[in-house]
Amino acid sequence: MASSLSLALVLLCILLLPAPAPPMAAALLFGGGKSAKAGLQDMEWRPATATWYGEADGDGSDGGACGYGTLVDVVPMKARVGSVSPVLFKDGEGCGACYKVKCLDHGICSRRAVTVIVTDECPGGMCGGGRTHFDLSGAAFSRMAVAGAGGRLRDRGQLSVVFRRTACKYGGKSIAFRVNEGSTNFWLSLLVEFEDGEGDLGSMQIKQANSVEWLDMKHVWGATWCLVRGPLVGPFSVRLTTLSGRKTLTARDVIPKNWTPKATYTSRLNFDVSF
Repeated sequence: MASSLSLALVLLCILLLPAPAPPMAAALLFGGGKSAKAGLQDMEWRPATATWYGEADGDGSDGGACGYGTLVDVVPMKARVGSVSPVLFKDGEGCGACYKVKCLDHGICSRRAVTVIVTDECPGGMCGGGRTHFDLSGAAFSRMAVAGAGGRLRDRGQLSVVFRRTACKYGGKSIAFRVNEGSTNFWLSLLVEFEDGEGDLGSMQIKQANSVEWLDMKHVWGATWCLVRGPLVGPFSVRLTTLSGRKTLTARDVIPKNWTPKATYTSRLNFDVSF
């Protein structure tokens, strides 16, 4: 029997059944119309605030609103996780994006920036009211300090920082697709892992075996996407389009015919690490 989380995902997916994209929208997503660089964010350093949570030198909390689960506890995410305010979380579409964050008090702060990956959302408090805020793991927060000053920096609790987007680099890993618990031939839910480059996703489609039709999946929450249709027949090809730069990647037959829920299937592809 599927868990309560799986049932919740099924209901969300049904409620958010996708409507067909109008021709103009499709053209913008898949190569027509605007330049591929049109969606990129400004790469200038911008002001924000930062706090830390968890153990003083810890990796941050398990899981998170993006749904990466235990991946946040191991390399390459280990000690690089970040919980961000809604303006950066973007209802989950900001999951997987990477940022450089640094503080500016050179009496205690290093000139180097720490790189963090969006894995969670921090609503309310310092993260509310439209503010741009990073709640970092203790380890990531401490790395902004000069040598030996990590404890003193943590004692400040809250810092003024600057941040900018940066390319995600997962050290040779390829994009992987986790089939979420409760998935069936009529309801398929996938979580996307390890996207290099921009890190975020704007759309996701799958194509069944012996078909030429690409089916739009619906973004449910975090890094999770779903499709209600059936019976679905594998193997499945998956096409991803980034949110920021609208770059497209196609992993052909990446999910096999005999796929199973809770399994992860790894492609041999990834996005370019540059923007």
